[in-house]
Amino acid sequence: MAKLPVVTARQVMKVLERLGFQLIRQSGSHATYRHPDGRWTIVSVHGGKTIPGGTLRKIIRDAGLTVEEFSELL
Repeated sequence: MAKLPVVTARQVMKVLERLGFQLIRQSGSHATYRHPDGRWTIVSVHGGKTIPGGTLRKIIRDAGLTVEEFSELL
């Protein structure tokens, strides 16, 4: 299993947008992204802080990617 990269919410959002996800809404610090095929995920946006490992793993899984695929898209 590949090691999770250390990333900020902004980096995750850029990867999701490259994959075709669109920002649907943002409520406070939670941004909801949806893909035209029905996949969706929520990204916690907290300034320049990095996203915790478990949260990042869930976002990657929701996007239908592996850690390796996600790392290549950064």
